[in-house]
Amino acid sequence: MSAEARTDERASILLVDDMEDNLVALEAVLGSLNEPLVRARSGEEAMKALLRQRFAVVLLDIRMPGMDGFETAANIKRLDQTKDVPIIFLTGTDADAGYAFRGYATGAADYLTKPFDPWVLRAKVTVFLDLHRKSRQLERMLAREQAQFDELAERLHTVETHMVAGGTPDVAELRGHIRKMEELLTEMRRGRGL
Repeated sequence: MSAEARTDERASILLVDDMEDNLVALEAVLGSLNEPLVRARSGEEAMKALLRQRFAVVLLDIRMPGMDGFETAANIKRLDQTKDVPIIFLTGTDADAGYAFRGYATGAADYLTKPFDPWVLRAKVTVFLDLHRKSRQLERMLAREQAQFDELAERLHTVETHMVAGGTPDVAELRGHIRKMEELLTEMRRGRGL
């Protein structure tokens, strides 16, 4: 596996909470996943972090001074760059019953009350990490296919140009283009499992 692919496999997790104890607890629960954990102490810090790098998932406290979790989530979902990042809301047990509804309405993928079961949180985060990796893998596959389609189109254009130009075509060159197109098609079929 290339260094670039290994780097892409790393799936950062953004932890957003204004309370140090809560951040420490989240790090203790999620540390065993061996993925980068990035802290943000406010909604504003979270937005800055999200604009600097990609995250697989955001764990977002609802009750924070300044920009609360709902406002932060609305801002995350508003930007093209961050709108697809899944959000798991975390809130205290004394939270308003309408918080869950409001959280899902702002685009949350999940909602947990504190104290949460560490196994449940780790399992939920693991699902989003896996989805993130699959999404990155699909992006790389589509980029590779696009490059192959572009090369096929270029070679077809070259062959067409030779045929339209008339005269005596360089048969060896045309055979080379056709052979390369056949190889690209075979590689593309193999990449799709056909």
